[in-house]
Formats: sequence, structure tokens, C-alpha cells
Amino acid sequence: MSDYVASIRAHIGTGFLMLPGVTAVIRDGDRFLLGRHHHSGLWSLIGGGVEPGEEPADALLREVLEETGARVRVRGIVGVYGGEPMMVRYPNGDHVGYVTTAYDCELLSEATADPEELLELGWFARDEILTLPRRDWIDRVIADAPGHESAGSEERVES
Repeated sequence: MSDYVASIRAHIGTGFLMLPGVTAVIRDGDRFLLGRHHHSGLWSLIGGGVEPGEEPADALLREVLEETGARVRVRGIVGVYGGEPMMVRYPNGDHVGYVTTAYDCELLSEATADPEELLELGWFARDEILTLPRRDWIDRVIADAPGHESAGSEERVES
């Protein structure tokens, strides 16, 4: 939890909080990189929150680096997602609704799960993902993901 969110939580407790998020859609051919989270045991795309004053694409680079130790190149935006599927109640009772920008990304270095956040990382084809215990909202993001050859031109790289 960021200092910013902690300061809000000090005032509202575990009540509902809407937060901006970012999601990395990292592909290797027809497979997608997913992480299985400690707090839920569910598989999801890699991502997290945007800090105050932070550009969303920079937040994405930071989150991918923190959770996987990997560098990525942002190739474009897949879409923006919110609503009921993006609402989470964490084990500590915190209730959050995310509006997340999903980015099409190219993996530039090896990814390894950060043991503080993720139980494991895995590469999965679309049909395999449908059989995993997962956050349902990722189905929509993965369905919207462009093919490798149709990626956008925006690029940011973690240095």
C-alpha cells in the first residue's frame, strides 16, 4: 500500500476507494504472462496502482519491475477497464474499485516472481487461461489484446 493510499485509509478505514491502476499485457506469441497473487491465490495480469504525480505508463514500468524484476517496452494501449469486475475486497477488509489502463508490452528481460507479492509466474495460451482460477476481468483484456504485429507505436522503457 502506498503512503498516499495509507493516508486516505487513515480517514475512511476499509470503506470503498476508487483508484487508478495499470495492467501489463505481456505476450510471447500466443501465450500471456500471468502472476498468481499471495493475497488471493488467483492468477492475473501484472499491474498495480498509479502514484500521485506519476504518468500511468511509468507506473506500469515500475509495477512490472517490482513484481517480476523484468523490463518491458510499452507498445500501445489495449484499453481502459472498470466497473464491478474491477472491484476487490482484500483480506484486511479494504474495499477498492480500480479503473485500469491495460498496455500491450514487450518483455525485454527475464521475469521472476517477487515472492512478497506473487506465488509464481506462468505463460498461458488463451484457452489455458480460461481453466485457471483467475480474476475474471482479465478475460476481457486478453480478448482485446492486439496481435504482436498490430502493436501501437508508443514506447517507454525502464532504464
